[in-house]
Amino acid sequence: MPISIKDIVEAFEFANTGGNMGEFLAFVCKRTGKIYYQTDFPDGAEVNDELPDDIDDEEKYVALPDKGELRLGKPLVLDFAREFLPDNFDDVCYFSDRRGAYPKFKALLARRGAIDHWHAFEAKATEQALRDWCALHSIEIVG
Repeated sequence: MPISIKDIVEAFEFANTGGNMGEFLAFVCKRTGKIYYQTDFPDGAEVNDELPDDIDDEEKYVALPDKGELRLGKPLVLDFAREFLPDNFDDVCYFSDRRGAYPKFKALLARRGAIDHWHAFEAKATEQALRDWCALHSIEIVG
């Protein structure tokens, strides 16, 4: 059953919002295209779906990956800097391995007037990575 790329992106974003607030998970049923959402966040009752008893069946369900699995964290930042901020590439490399790297990157983007360009670059890369991930997991997508 096909699922829209918009729904896959939305589930991916949900699954990557955890941080210190708790674990957020999203699963796709490869047969029906239904997405199931789960969180251990204390007030997440309105988000939590009743998970199927066989959610661990990898033939039927697959958990949405995190950004690291799709190389959408530091590697993407470096790709962007290499292509669009070549004069600042060494700076981005330097602070990318240190605490607070992403806020420093965002500050650099603001100084260079490149925030909107970064968001477009990130969205395009995320969608392509998710399309590739869906193909790898035999999830048919539309849109």
